[in-house]
Amino acid sequence: MTSSPEDDHPKPKQRPIIRLVIFIIAHSFLFCVACTVAGVLALLLLPVLAKKTYVSENALMPGSASPMISDQDVSGATRFINELNSLTLKSPTAGIEIPRLIALHMANLGGEVSYHKFQNQPNKFHPLHFFTSPDAEANIGNSSCESYATNTVGIIRAPRGDGKESIVLVTPYNPVNLSQNEALSLGIAYSAFSLLTQVSWLAKDIIWLTADSRFGQYNSVAAWLRDYHTPSFGGVGKLHADSCHGNNGVHESKLDMIIETEVSDTFRRAGTMAAALVIKVANTGEESGQDSLNIYAEASNGQMPNLDLINIVSYLAIHGQGLHVKLEKLKSLLDSKWLKFIGELFESVGKIARSLNPQWKFGIPANEYVEGSATLVSSLYNQALGVPTGSHGAFRDYQVDAITMEISPKLSRNTKGRQTEFLFRGGRLIEGVIRSVNNLLEKFHQSFFLYLLTSSNKFISVGVYMIAFLLLVAPLPVLAAYLFSDAAKSNPNSENSKPSKSWRWLYHSKTIFLTHLWGAIVSVIPYFLYQIPIPGSGFGSGSDSEHVARLFLWGALSIFILSVVLVFSGYRSTQWALLKSVMVLAAFIGLCLMSVINFATAEIGALLLVPMCLMIKPLKVAGKLQSALNMVLVIVEFPGVALYLVKSAFGLQNGSGYVEFWYWLESLWVWNSATYIYICMVHLPCWFLCFYILFHPCNV
Repeated sequence: MTSSPEDDHPKPKQRPIIRLVIFIIAHSFLFCVACTVAGVLALLLLPVLAKKTYVSENALMPGSASPMISDQDVSGATRFINELNSLTLKSPTAGIEIPRLIALHMANLGGEVSYHKFQNQPNKFHPLHFFTSPDAEANIGNSSCESYATNTVGIIRAPRGDGKESIVLVTPYNPVNLSQNEALSLGIAYSAFSLLTQVSWLAKDIIWLTADSRFGQYNSVAAWLRDYHTPSFGGVGKLHADSCHGNNGVHESKLDMIIETEVSDTFRRAGTMAAALVIKVANTGEESGQDSLNIYAEASNGQMPNLDLINIVSYLAIHGQGLHVKLEKLKSLLDSKWLKFIGELFESVGKIARSLNPQWKFGIPANEYVEGSATLVSSLYNQALGVPTGSHGAFRDYQVDAITMEISPKLSRNTKGRQTEFLFRGGRLIEGVIRSVNNLLEKFHQSFFLYLLTSSNKFISVGVYMIAFLLLVAPLPVLAAYLFSDAAKSNPNSENSKPSKSWRWLYHSKTIFLTHLWGAIVSVIPYFLYQIPIPGSGFGSGSDSEHVARLFLWGALSIFILSVVLVFSGYRSTQWALLKSVMVLAAFIGLCLMSVINFATAEIGALLLVPMCLMIKPLKVAGKLQSALNMVLVIVEFPGVALYLVKSAFGLQNGSGYVEFWYWLESLWVWNSATYIYICMVHLPCWFLCFYILFHPCNV
């Protein structure tokens, strides 16, 4: 028997990378289990791997200069607070008188003063406005006095600047019902503003925005920023009390005549904003050992300010003013026994590692691990939610680094001496931060924009926390390749030609595409539901029964549209292994795309979605134990059930599950959170496909 010429030449060896891929696919089960376990372990290790913060930009030089705020600045702030309090108690037109009083003091200090009038327009859900800031059209032409508010803006022109850059101070307050804490925050900003009008080292303009927050702190700041970045013509006019309260001859005061020539009737601007600080004083119901500072940094869709801004605020607060700096924590985790057990385990491993080699710095004390985990989970949740944690979020929509500084006095009662000390500390802190930002020759860029915080002085960079996400999603493409190859081997006679075999996945792609299209339709149904006029309903209004009715109507319409999709998709004729292969690949693509938009959402989504995608099998194929586990996963992974269980586990559940789920979704779509898009267009379609595969007839 003679051999053919082809047999004389040996087959070329495959490249190492191809052999490695084939090996991984052949052992996909072990690979998937190892990567999933490693991904969960990497998440648990994040607090241990956190590094200490440091100031990357040398030009900031925090604390390099001595504070300059004097007794005169603080005494002026004290008089200003007393005038605000007396005006609040005596004047029936405080909503008009307080902005005018603020404008008078700004003008007396030497600032350029103007008013900014804006209309109350609550956020509305619109499906085409995602990935943009909550929109509102300025229209204050024919409106009642109750529908608008007035911000007061003071600007200091820098003696050493060219007017191209500025720093913004924001103090939210409600002129209709001014609280003592809001008066204190105005006083702190006043003391800093008073100093900055006198210094010669200022190179950036200073904008002091006293934001009228009667319609919400975010709305007032967002309205001003929208007009600041939009060309405007004409002015807002003077602010007269009799325009809204009637002219009875009493309120034609000297104050009105004094500031008539001091306040500009045009919208005043300064340079490009280098940074913004929102100053608040917290309500303190109990006594504590020292003044504290709470920092809020999360903005829309998980955006964070440059880490250097948080670092200089934290450094100056701790080392300059002796404040206790805090970040928001998930308090229910502080008493978690299983988290404490994990912390003790890592602490023991760290001790063993250091005993083997003193240079191995692994492990942290168990208490520090628990606190770091509680802060980390809170940070992840706030970023994944996509809703700003304060009015600083409005600045991030314009790529301006901003944070909210909430100062908590150590005593609930305010004596005169205690108030003076508090004003000194707050004013010096603001002065120090402004002095550091004033040193910058360019915008913040040296430090991280993608990070997670475990404490005020520890962070996790993107290069570390990305590892956990990659380990969690790595099994998905491997499983997709294995299922595709296994389906081709198990049914070799289903197709006659070799090319048609390799393109069978296109048929199942049509099914996957229609399912995700259904998810897109589900995401816009609420917009049309709110076009139906129902008395007493609306965003943030209406009874709980009305919200539940809308939720069930949303569900009924979604099921009806899904039934139409099922008719055209040919679900009954699909091979479950190939369908799961394409579904897993679609989930992988969706999670990777979401990681670019909001990494925290992708991280939590992978933790929930990947185990279900890996384990799901038809009940007729899987064993009893796996079938029971799959049933539990399908029930638990439904978005409403998952939210209820997670919030219950962390002690965040309030009210009935249906109503809370509706309010939660409402907050997502009103704030244009990308998490809402992810839930409807990635998680929900994948959940339904897993549900279908679980009950697949397996007759093909």
